[in-house]
Amino acid sequence: MNPIEKIELDGVKNIVVVASGKGGVGKSTVSSNLAISLARNGYKTALVDADIFGPSIPRMFGIENAQPEVTHLGDKEVMFPIEKYGVKIMSIGFFIKKNQGLIWRGPMAVNAIMQLFENTLWNDIDYMIIDFPPGTSDIQLTTVQKLNVTGAIIVTTPQEVALNDARKAASMFNNPDLNVPIWGVIENMAWFTPQPHPDEKYYIFGQGGGEMLAKELNTKLLGQIPLVAEVGDAAEKGLSVYNQSNPTVIEAFEKLTETITA
Repeated sequence: MNPIEKIELDGVKNIVVVASGKGGVGKSTVSSNLAISLARNGYKTALVDADIFGPSIPRMFGIENAQPEVTHLGDKEVMFPIEKYGVKIMSIGFFIKKNQGLIWRGPMAVNAIMQLFENTLWNDIDYMIIDFPPGTSDIQLTTVQKLNVTGAIIVTTPQEVALNDARKAASMFNNPDLNVPIWGVIENMAWFTPQPHPDEKYYIFGQGGGEMLAKELNTKLLGQIPLVAEVGDAAEKGLSVYNQSNPTVIEAFEKLTETITA
């Protein structure tokens, strides 16, 4: 693989990609609430929605109708990220209609995502979280090749089918030509807790999958996030886990933030 020239994002100290092998494991939910948790703990945080074909971050933050301000610095057109909950956010979803599907080949999609990184005024950022689309396509590969990625986080559910796909996502980061450190695994939907019985746990998707994957990858199990109805409800309303009252989920993200920043 020929060396690819790196892009330097001025003022961005750490770039953390959140990846999964398949959709539906809650990767965007983890990315969003991790970014919010980092901001709440005093870190200057950015969140980039790199899912060109299915951007969900604007909906999850309740900013679907937002439009970034655009200006010029010399000959370069630059954009200001949308800010909410203390997080600076950029997504292709800000530039397309909600019911518009993008019919782009790989190079066009890659060019679009690179513009989000390069043409946005980020200023001083401690942690930039990148919410990857599922899989290991052009977008993931080019982003990892062109940016100085500090680390990767793999999101999975305990199900074997999710674990198999998560292994494939992890193999990209372990490729000798890329060699991105995998910081750890997050097991989402680790158990179900009914709202009236917060102390009860039902392992409806299986048990121990995240820990097993972490051992296989020789990395850490960063956290286990329970399946709680309020989390999905909050996302639909453009709210974070901190806007709903389930302490178990909030504690999970606080511990996750503490582990990552340590």
